[in-house]
Amino acid sequence: MSVDPPEAEIFGKTSAGAPVDAYTLTNKNGVRLRAMTYGAIVLSLEVPDRFGENADIVLGYNTLAEYIRDTCYLGAVVGRFCNRIANGKFSLDGEQYTLAPNNEPGGIKCSLHGGLKGFDKVVWRAEAFVRNGAQGVKFSYTSRDGEEGYPGTLELSVCYLLTDDNEWRMDYEATADKATPVNVTQHSYFNLKGEGNGDILGHELTLNASAFTPVTSGLIPTGELRKVKGTPLDFTSARIIGERVEDKDEQMKYGCGYDHNWVLDNASGELALAASVYEPTSGRTLELLTTEPGLQFYSGNFLDGKLIGKSGKPYHFRNGFCLETQHYPDSPNQPSFPNVILRPGQTWRSTTVCKFGAR
Repeated sequence: MSVDPPEAEIFGKTSAGAPVDAYTLTNKNGVRLRAMTYGAIVLSLEVPDRFGENADIVLGYNTLAEYIRDTCYLGAVVGRFCNRIANGKFSLDGEQYTLAPNNEPGGIKCSLHGGLKGFDKVVWRAEAFVRNGAQGVKFSYTSRDGEEGYPGTLELSVCYLLTDDNEWRMDYEATADKATPVNVTQHSYFNLKGEGNGDILGHELTLNASAFTPVTSGLIPTGELRKVKGTPLDFTSARIIGERVEDKDEQMKYGCGYDHNWVLDNASGELALAASVYEPTSGRTLELLTTEPGLQFYSGNFLDGKLIGKSGKPYHFRNGFCLETQHYPDSPNQPSFPNVILRPGQTWRSTTVCKFGAR
């Protein structure tokens, strides 16, 4: 049976009157992924539990206005540089660039997730497609030279594909006409029990990472790659997220829990398993594979109950977690970290896959 491309539906309009469309991808197993052109945001992701019952496992809202007001990056693609850049400044080829300092952890200013108006706050172009019998949508955005202080015009796309293997595949691609740092990720918050169904502290997490990048009180990497062994950041074997989240370790205090970049053991640039999650009450599982060298695991430490989600329930402390595939934070200021500079004539590519199951 042939598969048709997903159709656009109107989700709303921005305050400037720009239309925002949503697309729903489905597979033969009844998995549904809905995403919109504003921020390339994933609005919902419905996957079955061990009994075959679907639930929406990503945090989000019901209206465009709520997403426009959102400051937690729910479901969005973030960039031009995801995570933090110290003091909102970096030097490149002898020239210093100044970015918007839109975040101030520990009283220390930095630029977070692209600045005041990052990729999460713009309307992307969209093109629906079918590939190998699977529905997908390609989101594209042109980030102009000087946007949020970054050099060069960046042409960026991300393709979301939902396969019959219950895989959500994300393929990123970018080119630029000037040298510029590029570090783009997907910022969905997961709760495998279902959004609005309490905290994520009972989830079991495994990270294929034997080191992490420790941070200062301002959540900026020190430049060290520290072994996780003997620390509460050791997830090399499955551990319950809530088991050590309140540990008195200095790193845990700085992050108010888990909010760190793990150095993935796979350094080949090939697609490889980075993380596995199991939620025992529903039986849902998530396997995350990526070509990226780093993974930011964030345990929802700044959710405070003020956001009201799709089901009408507030999102309280640690009601969702993020697995942000990335290059390391503050890389433009850290010469020992893997390169993040995209130059004219080069193409930046990155792939992340989330595979869902149940047991």
